[in-house]
Amino acid sequence: MDYGFQRVIAWQKAHEFVLAVYRATRHFPEDERFGLVSQFRRAAVSIEANIAEGYKKLSKADKLRFFNISQGSMEECRNYIILARDLEYLDDTTLHELQEKSEYASRMINSYCDGIMKNAAIKENEL
Repeated sequence: MDYGFQRVIAWQKAHEFVLAVYRATRHFPEDERFGLVSQFRRAAVSIEANIAEGYKKLSKADKLRFFNISQGSMEECRNYIILARDLEYLDDTTLHELQEKSEYASRMINSYCDGIMKNAAIKENEL
């Protein structure tokens, strides 16, 4: 089954990032399972989940609110990438992959927001 939000490139790139986070955190120390692993994964999932949820909202303000939450979750993940790097939980290849995927997904989310703001067919704030 294909859901409409799956056609959004920002969601696709966010989903690729989430999968990379799950692969990377599989190798973190066991004592991080309920700490950094849980927080990192939850923030990553929030990125794509908020894009999916915002996809069906009717007004620009509603859509953009969800995409802004998505952007905030991306920044949270970038913090976890830095922390995991500094704790030496990531090898150079995995670090580079996470940084690259997060950067690309972030650019796509920003572009999607720009497109929504410029789209006259989407309703302005409804009261």
